[in-house]
Amino acid sequence: MPHVNHLAVIAAALSSFALGGLWYSNVLFGAAWRRAAGGPEIQGHPAKVFGLSFLFALIAAFAYAVIVPPPSSAVMAGGQGLLVGAGMVAASFGINYQFANRRTILWLIDGGYHSVQFTIFGLILGLWR
Repeated sequence: MPHVNHLAVIAAALSSFALGGLWYSNVLFGAAWRRAAGGPEIQGHPAKVFGLSFLFALIAAFAYAVIVPPPSSAVMAGGQGLLVGAGMVAASFGINYQFANRRTILWLIDGGYHSVQFTIFGLILGLWR
């Protein structure tokens, strides 16, 4: 297993919370997401939701740090992250959303979030080696 910068992994995981706070707020896509999802922002106990979400963000950031090769530039780092976010995560969500008959706008919002999230992961993890 290649060397992993654990501080960069934590920073990447924290960045997903900063992005999510903005992305799913009413400033950007929160109201549209709630309408498309047909429910409140958080279902369940907030400590559990945020705690497990952070754990999943840590797992995703760590896995990214292990499997994605070091980039040669900031453009390459961002491109790798975008490719993972849009080409793997958002596309996989698209499959699930089709079978679950979820609205396209919901996929665009969620898939867009993960595309940007992994682009930021790419920049943090790729450049902070």
